[in-house]
Amino acid sequence: MGIRVFVASSSSSVLIKKRQQELVRFLEGNKIEFEEVDITMSEDQRQWMYRNIPQEFRPAQGNPLPPQIFNDDRYCGDYDSFFESKESNTVFSFLGLKPRPGTKQTAEL
Repeated sequence: MGIRVFVASSSSSVLIKKRQQELVRFLEGNKIEFEEVDITMSEDQRQWMYRNIPQEFRPAQGNPLPPQIFNDDRYCGDYDSFFESKESNTVFSFLGLKPRPGTKQTAEL
């Protein structure tokens, strides 16, 4: 299975669309294999995503918003945590992948 990015193709939020595109472009640009899962096309996938985000990472109100990132069944984080790992050059650790040369070994989450 590997890296899965849960997105919403029919979101009316420009911010969500921009974040999804940035995340996907980064993964593609770094040749990181991933599966894009559209939660607007599958109720089962949307429910799976909601159930598998740990309680401490859920918003106080409402449902978690895409993009949400998993490595197999392990929750990696949302866009904000991805962005932090990108800025600190720890994306591979954040995703649970073997770091490539020039990246830090551990994520500071």
